[in-house]
Amino acid sequence: MEAERLIETGRRALADSRGALDVMAEAWQAQALARAVGSRLALFGPKELRAEARSMGDIDSGCPALDHPKVLPGGARAVQLSEIADVRATLAGLALLLGEAGIALVGVACDTGEDGLYWQCIEAMDAADESLDHVHGMLRRLAERERDHDRERDRRRGQERDGPFGGIRGPAASAAGS
Repeated sequence: MEAERLIETGRRALADSRGALDVMAEAWQAQALARAVGSRLALFGPKELRAEARSMGDIDSGCPALDHPKVLPGGARAVQLSEIADVRATLAGLALLLGEAGIALVGVACDTGEDGLYWQCIEAMDAADESLDHVHGMLRRLAERERDHDRERDRRRGQERDGPFGGIRGPAASAAGS
């Protein structure tokens, strides 16, 4: 399944979560998807993103998604990842999903009186935050690449407009325009 569709499915499932265990399961699903996207971009993504993507693919939340009882029956959605059609849109969507998961985890951590669940939430929040940092880093690199590309395109246009010998400047330009 295409990455953006998986992300949207995860966002809907997180929004529909009821209760701490559902939120935890969806947060782990989001983290599993972040790792899968990171691993895929590390192998097939733009070269300038590969190191950051590899780091994101290696993040371990300390609470693997497949060990969560709510995830076991259906497995991790991330295994359905088949392609990343638009890297920027995928990363932007993943940033939203991870941010929403972090907010949901804060709610669970604040509402629980159980120490074990509280610390699981803290670990999952840390992993989501670390993944989000990597996503933001990759988005910055993509923006830098686009700015560099735009500058080069503008430079080439200027050269084409000025001709092979450059633009005429100074008093000769005024005389040429007359």
